[in-house]
Amino acid sequence: MLDTNMQTQLKQYLGNLREPVELVASLDESDTAKQTRELLTQIADLHDMVSVSFDGTHERKPSFIIRRGSDATKWVRFAGLPLGHEFTSLVLALLWAGGHPPKVDPDLVQQARALEGDYEFEMFFSLSCHNCPDVVQALTLMALENPRVTATLIEGGAFKDEVEERGILAVPATFLNGESFYNGKMELAELLSKLDSGADEKAAEKLNAKDPFEVLVIGGGPAGVASAIYTARKGFRTGIAAERFGGQLQDTLGIENLPGTSYTEGPKLAGDLKTQANENGIDLMDLARATELRPAGEAGGMHEVTLANGAVLKSRSLILSTGARWRNLGVPGEAEYRNKGVAYCPHCDGPLFKGKRIAVIGGGNSGVEAAIDLAKIVGHVTLIEFDTKLRADEVLQRKLRSLPNVEIITNGETTKITGDGSRCNGLVLKDRETGEERTITLEGVFVQIGLVPNTEWLQGTGINLTKYGEIIVDEHGATNIPGIYAGGDATIVPDKQIVVAMGEGAKAGLGAFDYLIRNEPVEEIANAA
Repeated sequence: MLDTNMQTQLKQYLGNLREPVELVASLDESDTAKQTRELLTQIADLHDMVSVSFDGTHERKPSFIIRRGSDATKWVRFAGLPLGHEFTSLVLALLWAGGHPPKVDPDLVQQARALEGDYEFEMFFSLSCHNCPDVVQALTLMALENPRVTATLIEGGAFKDEVEERGILAVPATFLNGESFYNGKMELAELLSKLDSGADEKAAEKLNAKDPFEVLVIGGGPAGVASAIYTARKGFRTGIAAERFGGQLQDTLGIENLPGTSYTEGPKLAGDLKTQANENGIDLMDLARATELRPAGEAGGMHEVTLANGAVLKSRSLILSTGARWRNLGVPGEAEYRNKGVAYCPHCDGPLFKGKRIAVIGGGNSGVEAAIDLAKIVGHVTLIEFDTKLRADEVLQRKLRSLPNVEIITNGETTKITGDGSRCNGLVLKDRETGEERTITLEGVFVQIGLVPNTEWLQGTGINLTKYGEIIVDEHGATNIPGIYAGGDATIVPDKQIVVAMGEGAKAGLGAFDYLIRNEPVEEIANAA
């Protein structure tokens, strides 16, 4: 199961164990069960503090629990093989069960330990899902820290009948006490905030106690981190308030066009940016969604940003880098069948449509790349483009046209998503030239039609926006309000690319630096007088 290199790495990690770890497997006669036995045997052979038994009697087979040898009430269950993107989750589960402290905010760990009530989680993941590990790891940590929390983490490919029965068409899919709890990515802090009724108040109290910043960046994507690194290295007290650190990087798999980096993946790049931000002393505030902006009344004064939890942050300068999100089709049926056949992440949800007929809406790079990737998994792909021709790079178009199970439709307008009440079963397509409509029978629709800026909260603040909601900036990244700058996908700058966002973020950071050294704080001017 594990090659020599993986075994060597795992053995090194297991050297951090402080107490015994027990693996208990419940197996059947399936091929997955045989692979599970082989995997667990290899793990146990790597360290004498890890033991394995195959006498488990749990009804979900194949599965295995990882539990602390010193406290059998703290355990986590994996059903199926946690390999692929989840191998790291398996390693962390072993380490945490063995007493190795998690590299997590101690306040969050304590919050998990203090949860009252009984929580029985079941979570479905796919091995190609890059959003799933955060949920898997959050639930794992909670289960290993609090005996009243249990977590069963299920690889959907090994339990297809259950996936079908529960109507799961998007991962990560999390259930609590038998009921659907949440579809989508969640980190530990967000998960705890949903369970702990006082979490928002505690977070707001902590944020309100912070001293004013010299530079406050709103948004934690490539643009925001780039700007913060520049201002922090100039010696200014810098903070990043982000609803989701990493932004769209968390939804991006392969990145092959970042100069100097032949290949990386979005979540890894987001992690690297977070590490670099910490190394530069930047105050990172995650799950911090900005809802209101009150610009300073005069140069050198304090801008104020209110967050969704009620906290208010103050800063001499602001850099707005709130990024963008996937644009919705805005047609009947889309919202009704979201996560029930309508999807936005081909890498996460594609494996759930194995052998089925699906459509991809959008003929740009994202849409064509999605169609190429999905064609390897699904039975048939219909790619629909609103324009008269595809807009993707020619190399991608050539690859797409070479695939035998792909149909390309241009000049087509999707007017409706259809379904049977529980899941999507097709769409209505209008020929924009003839006006003729037809219904295409499908089991999934992947929407890839571009981005919309996350700037609704800036309406009425005095910040100049285009009719599309993009922030208007000059060549220095400055908005029309002194001391407020912007960069990245939320601005008017074309070509929404990672490298462009980084450059525009750096430019905004340098603009803020120039502003700060030319404008003394109001309080200092008053004291000097």
